[in-house]
Amino acid sequence: MTVLPDDGLTLASEFPDATHEQWQRLVEGVLRKSGKDVPGSAAEEALATALDDGLVASPLYTARDTAPDAGYPGFAPYLRGGRPVGGWDVRQRHGRPEADRTNEAVLADLENGVTSLWLTVGDAGVPVTGLARALDGVYLDLAPVVLDAGPDTAAAAGELLRLYEERGVPREEARGNLGADPLGVSARTGQPVDAEAAVELARRTHDRYPALRALTVDALPYHEAGASAGQELGASIATGVAYLRALTAAGLATGDALRQLEFRYAATADQFLTIAKLRAARRLWARVAEASGAAGDAGAAQRQHAVTSPVMMTRRDPYVNMLRTTIACLGAGVGGADAVTVLPFDHELGLPDAFARRIARNTSSILLEESHLGRVADPAGGSWYVERLTDELAHAAWAFFQELERAGGQGEALRSGLVGERIAATWAERKRGLAKRREPVTGVSEFPFLAEKPVEREPAPGVPRPEGGLPRVRRDEDYEALRARSDAHLAATGARPRVFLAALGPASAHTARVAFASNLFQAGGVEPVHDPVTVDAATAAAAFARSGASVACLCSSDTLYEEQAEEVAEALRSAGARQVFLAGRPGEHTGVDAYVFTGCDAVGVLSSVLDRMGVAP
Repeated sequence: MTVLPDDGLTLASEFPDATHEQWQRLVEGVLRKSGKDVPGSAAEEALATALDDGLVASPLYTARDTAPDAGYPGFAPYLRGGRPVGGWDVRQRHGRPEADRTNEAVLADLENGVTSLWLTVGDAGVPVTGLARALDGVYLDLAPVVLDAGPDTAAAAGELLRLYEERGVPREEARGNLGADPLGVSARTGQPVDAEAAVELARRTHDRYPALRALTVDALPYHEAGASAGQELGASIATGVAYLRALTAAGLATGDALRQLEFRYAATADQFLTIAKLRAARRLWARVAEASGAAGDAGAAQRQHAVTSPVMMTRRDPYVNMLRTTIACLGAGVGGADAVTVLPFDHELGLPDAFARRIARNTSSILLEESHLGRVADPAGGSWYVERLTDELAHAAWAFFQELERAGGQGEALRSGLVGERIAATWAERKRGLAKRREPVTGVSEFPFLAEKPVEREPAPGVPRPEGGLPRVRRDEDYEALRARSDAHLAATGARPRVFLAALGPASAHTARVAFASNLFQAGGVEPVHDPVTVDAATAAAAFARSGASVACLCSSDTLYEEQAEEVAEALRSAGARQVFLAGRPGEHTGVDAYVFTGCDAVGVLSSVLDRMGVAP
């Protein structure tokens, strides 16, 4: 056995340090091979990724990418966490309207790793009168309860406080949040909500229940409407400031008012953006506390509840949602969230079953108990990329917050439509990226599976949003509409709409474009039919006639397109093709109706195809 010397290995010292300029030259060479002749720093910029809020993710971060001092975990500005170390509260959401069945699910969750409960109460969940039954057998001094009751908050909060008294829970042991969020309700419904009831609830909570919070600053209405991370943060800070003003005007000290608030944010499958968002949120709120004269108060550490994003959840291939929520949960935990809710993978399909709830709660359990994420404080701290992204996102969010303040505050910005207009513009831009598949959605716009067996669930209580509330968007919505048209056609005719892929030449010429076109058309519910022996116009026409398709798409190399595209397109049209596409960049080919290529408007193309096939919208 060889024993290493005491001074260890010195392999790295044998090589000279590489410079940033040397790396740029290497990038320049690689881009040149791909046909892009860009010199020096421009080569690095060519690899940058544009994010929302005007942010840019660079391909390389070094010590030159400075950010303000992040401080220490557990200390102001709390950027690195409101506590030094210690995992997160595993908070499960329950929204089933039957109190008995909710109770069964609640007890099963608490027995298997969940540490707090998030209950939807009212028209969208458990009736207020069923709250006692839903919490039967729950040790309310051990399991914090967070309410989400919307317009029924006052009644739900009163019932929960009654249960505390009835079951003999010591007032100092009552924990959780009563969920009052008048501005959040206004954002969802478009209706004005009296904030006085929320203020009175906070005063009562402060006087009698020292460990209980009364108000939630819920940023999910903005996220679910399509807001960027910066807009979500800015709106939450503006809402928190509005509540802080109302509470202090009612007589609470600033520190006491701070301790009445809990903030709720979305965690997405973009793990680094999620990490940066939660870190930036704590920094921003610490700045508000400082400006309010409570910089040294413990309440200045923002209390955070992270929820895996409903916007990213898909209805098709829903099992992929398990992967999305795992990444989102990791990002939330690494970002320092105090509580994390992992939505079940079937969240968008209706009421989750026991298996889905089990997977959701075990996601946190694995990250905490097996990956030990809770044993490290701010694991991403010190990363040049994360620190820079946190700083830039904080500035973008603060700018939006200032815009809302100039408009008269969050309440007035909602009433005037400013918030909705800003968010709608952001979502419209993002929708263009989704339509062009520049933001891929696995299982929906990329790698769809038309033969999948639908996952069916009991319908969740439907509560329509009144006119004027912020919309509720989903990344899969446009593709879901196309797939629904295909499903209806299948039910009515026994077959899906079909496209014939005319693969010209040898496999080496057409394989890549056949795969691309097949993927694209299936995203809209159009079944591809591929004859691998298509070699010329005559065989293509004959194969098309056998396929049962009504449109066709040519798939081959640019060279073969020059030689055969026009002749084959004419043959396909003579054989009955209503529309002929070509997979590749636009060119001058007679007889071709349209082109499908990377970055094309896939939603527009697919909608046109279904229209041409006579598939009803």
